[in-house]
Amino acid sequence: MAKPNYQFEKRQRELEKKRKKEEKRQLAQAAKNPAGDGDADGTAQPGAESDDAGTTAGS
Repeated sequence: MAKPNYQFEKRQRELEKKRKKEEKRQLAQAAKNPAGDGDADGTAQPGAESDDAGTTAGS
């Protein structure tokens, strides 16, 4: 019979706690700024579209 890997189990619990904490933080941020960029997780980059257009215009 294999012996239990307690370090792995502990790491998984820690990752789950971290994920839940981040999720809760994002919800709080979204509630704090409801009229934001329309992207609750904050991954939107305002100048991303203009960067793409600028590279094709210079060709």
